[in-house]
Order: sequence, then structure tokens, then C-alpha cells
Amino acid sequence: MTSHEFYMNLALQNAQAMKGQTDPNPLVGAVIVNDNRIVGIGAHMKAGEPHAEIHAIRMAGEQTQGSTMYVTLEPCSHYGRTGPCALAVVKAGVKKVIVATLDPNPLVAGNGVKILQEAGIEVIVGIGEAESQKMNEVFNKFITQRLPFVTLKSGITLDGKIATATSDSKWITSEEARHDVHHLRNQHQAILVGVNTVLKDNPELTTRIPHGRNPIRVILDSALRIPLDYRVVTDGQAPTWIFTSQRHSLEKKEQLERQGVKVWVTDGAEQVNVKDVVRLLGEASVSSVLIEGGGEVNASFIEHQLVDKVVLYMAPKLVGGRAAPTFLEGRGAEKMRDALDLTDVSVTPIGNDFKWVGYPVYL
Repeated sequence: MTSHEFYMNLALQNAQAMKGQTDPNPLVGAVIVNDNRIVGIGAHMKAGEPHAEIHAIRMAGEQTQGSTMYVTLEPCSHYGRTGPCALAVVKAGVKKVIVATLDPNPLVAGNGVKILQEAGIEVIVGIGEAESQKMNEVFNKFITQRLPFVTLKSGITLDGKIATATSDSKWITSEEARHDVHHLRNQHQAILVGVNTVLKDNPELTTRIPHGRNPIRVILDSALRIPLDYRVVTDGQAPTWIFTSQRHSLEKKEQLERQGVKVWVTDGAEQVNVKDVVRLLGEASVSSVLIEGGGEVNASFIEHQLVDKVVLYMAPKLVGGRAAPTFLEGRGAEKMRDALDLTDVSVTPIGNDFKWVGYPVYL
């Protein structure tokens, strides 16, 4: 490992530690080195607060003069809720800037590097590029497409079941895996389920970790069947948004809205139009969605090529039974050659289970 890689890895680690806190902004880390010593370090912690470069500059103080800065994303060049970081780097007297990757934000897109270079600062781009881009997969999609990054998550047995034929599902996975799921929820702005999941379990759909944030609870309910006394309607622990179809009851919609639930009407005649759901969430500045639905909900998003990432917690159990539900139903592939491939797959042991992560490859 070169010294450039060492310091950039440190910047990446600091950025990654803020996952779930910066939405809709990217994860960014910065390290300042002078005379082979780390003199400043910083990470962007929350939208609207100082960026990573500013934190690092403040820590380094006068030692920024003639230093090298390592930053995981191109310093910004525009005025938003904070000033341009590129100008702050120039003013601080930094001599060299190592950038992992350029910013896909059209407001930046190379302009930050240009400001640095025009000020006589040496700029190197590409150290840790792949790691930075993957770390900011949510931001990269949202800032370029204005659509949320969609992750499908499920806890399954080895034979793909999410419950027995009698609908018993507690618990498929280990306590360690379930704890990891709460961290996954904490990293997303919204969690999405179908109304059948709500009717079956009357869940809270919250993040049960210390100081965690509760995501927006998104429920697909074509006929507004959700009872008015269910937790997601009454507990006030997080916003609840229900997406429905054209066949919804106007009276039920008004009742839900009086209780503080936001009801979105999609253009689906009988069923919720999931493409509308994703589009409307993007328009509402929701940059990440975690789907925790049943087999039909999961299939509807897969079949419309709306899922960006799949996370499966697989328990070493066999349930069997033709009537036992699986995590992916719907029409399914007719030929094996039509099966959906996952790429960049990783497998991690967690408790007695295994966590599979992969990215769908749509034809």
C-alpha cells in the first residue's frame, strides 16, 4: 500500500462512519498531511453542516500551509447551504490535493478540480475511486437521476422461504442478523412494505438502535385496507406515507390524512403503480428506500427493474411446503436464461446466518 492509498483509506473510513446521517448529501472524508504527519481530519456529518474539508482545515490550523489534502470526493465549487470547499482549500494554502473521484453533481462535475488547478494546486484524481463511488452509490444515483436508490432486503431460509405455510415467520434469522437489519434501516431514508405485511404483524417499522433514526414508513395499499388504529397510523414515531391506487376509498383517505398520514394516489387503476412510487419519492427528495416486502411486492419492483441492490440474510434452515411463501414470487422467469443475475456479490457470516449482497443486472 502506498502512502497515498493509506491516507485515502483513512479518509474513506471516516466518511463511511457517517453512513445514514448525511442524506441527501454524499459521504465525504478528508485528511490533511504535512511533513508526513496527519494534522487534520474531518468528515461530513449532516446536510447543511460544514463539509469534510472544512472540518479538516479547522483542525489543521496554520499547518495547512504547504500540506497535502486527501479527500474522497471532489471539493464542491458552488454556493449552497455552505460555501465552496474548493475556495476554502485554496485559501488554506494547501499545496497538493488527492481526490478519490469527481463529483457527479452537475453543479460541480470537474469545476472544483478546475478551481484548485487554476490556483496552482497540484491535483491527482483516482486514488480510491472505486471505493468512493460504491460508498456513495445512493448519492450518485439520486443526484444524476433524481430517483431513490432502492435496496431489496429479505430474511430467508436456504430454500428461499420467508415464513411457513401457516405464516409463522418469527424468527427465521439470528438475533445478530436482525440487529444488522436495524442498522440497515438506519442508513435509509424510507422503508417500504406492502399492506399485507402491515395487516399480518401490525409492525412499528422503526429502527431499534440507540440514537438511530426512524425512516419514513412507506406502505403500498391499493384499497386503503389499513386499520386506523394500527401502530404506523397512530404511534407518531416516524412519518407514514401510503401509496394507493385509483380504486381507493376517498372517505378512508380523508380519515388517514386527519391522523397525519400522507396518502399518495398513483395512476394504477387496481394496483399501486410502483414506478409512480419511485418517481414520487424522488420528487419528495427521498434518496434511499429499503424494501422489506413480501414476495409479490418484491417481485413487482424486480419485474419493473426498479431494484438497485439486493441484501439477503440467509438462515441455515429448510422449511419446505408448497404453500410456504418465498421472498420473490410474481410471474417469474420462463427460461433459466431469463433469470436475473446478480453481480459484485459478497457473502458475510453474521451470527449463524450469511448476509448476501449483490447488484441486479437487467437485460
